[in-house]
Order: sequence, then C-alpha cells, then structure tokens
Amino acid sequence: MKVKNLSPRSLKYLKLHGLTKKFSKQIVLLLENPKHPSLHTELLEPKEIKIYSFRIDKKYRAIFIIVSREIEIIDIRL
Repeated sequence: MKVKNLSPRSLKYLKLHGLTKKFSKQIVLLLENPKHPSLHTELLEPKEIKIYSFRIDKKYRAIFIIVSREIEIIDIRL
C-alpha cells in the first residue's frame, strides 16, 4: 500500500499546527501495520462508507479512505 500526496490545504494545516513530524511518523506506522496500537485506527460511522481515522497525537486525527490499495488522507481535524 502507498499514501497519495496530501492536498496543499492539508500540508498547510500540518505546518500551521506543528504536526508535520508527528504525521510522518504515524504514516510510517500506518503503512507497516494499520492496527498499530499508537494509531488508534477507527472505522467511522456509517461503516458502509468505509472512512477511517488514525491518531496523529492526542488532539489531532487524520481521516482517510483506501482506494485501489492507496491511502488518501481526506481531512485532518481536532
């Protein structure tokens, strides 16, 4: 699996909130093991849509989908 490039808006958000290094670390973990305990990966409701999230740190989460074995980060939020 691989990660699609982040949108300019997401990159700006990560830089603005000082999350770039933490996000990069979590992406490595996600690629190695999507169920790694520090990620706290969740399948969001409604489950049929298959939207997931993982923890960047205690405050921020990344929302993502998986399309054709590619992870696409669609949002980063509190």
